[in-house]
Amino acid sequence: QVQLIESGGGLVQAGGSLRLSCAASGRTFLMNAMGWFRQAPGKEREFVAAIDWSGDIIYVSDSVKGRFTISRDNAKNTVYLQMDSLKPEDTAVYCCAARRSGLGGSIYSARQVHEYAYWGQGTQVTVSS
Repeated sequence: QVQLIESGGGLVQAGGSLRLSCAASGRTFLMNAMGWFRQAPGKEREFVAAIDWSGDIIYVSDSVKGRFTISRDNAKNTVYLQMDSLKPEDTAVYCCAARRSGLGGSIYSARQVHEYAYWGQGTQVTVSS
């Protein structure tokens, strides 16, 4: 199968930046589109951003649009999440996930949790005010 390992989380002050990485290993040929989700304590899992295999199609949630950027390097089997202008409400565990298919042509499809076959364990991001 596919293993996903996130890194780059940590503690940062409001207005700061972090870059998360998600490295894939194993049967990476099974992967297609990838995404980032986050979950804060007591809240439901929230879609953050997703990117198709080519990198040409990207969806970003309104809550992070203009501040977060998703990208991928297929040669390294890695997807990134550049997070700028961080806010305390961005505090959460951030998980990357991979789909066996594309994004489905809409952000509604891209954010469907059940469409992602492989998940990482997550990395904690804490933004202090």
